[in-house]
Amino acid sequence: MGKKTSSADPGRLDRIVAEARRAADQRADSYREQALKIYPWICGRCARVFTRANLRELTVHHRDHNHDNNPPDGSNWELLCLYCHDNEHQRQLEAAQGAGSSSPQGRVATQAPFADLKELLRKKGSTG
Repeated sequence: MGKKTSSADPGRLDRIVAEARRAADQRADSYREQALKIYPWICGRCARVFTRANLRELTVHHRDHNHDNNPPDGSNWELLCLYCHDNEHQRQLEAAQGAGSSSPQGRVATQAPFADLKELLRKKGSTG
């Protein structure tokens, strides 16, 4: 009879995750290298200029947020510095979260926290 394979192999998941990370890193390296050859080393948002000394701080952003969409002409990429890239993804997250709820701009204040401030300041000025 054949050797019984156990589905509870503790190292199996680690190997799968490690392989997925290696594949993702290889994809990223290939499109990053392509993008750095196609585009000038300038952040597409803040216009910060990069050199070999700080090039590691320049990232490739996928405009459609699909990291598997890597056309060879680079039309889905833009180079962004770490800060602008993080900001772009944060804006995307906030937009996705706010899609189903009412926006804060639509709310009306129900309190007037400074309504009596003038009167309080007048009283304080007359006693002090």
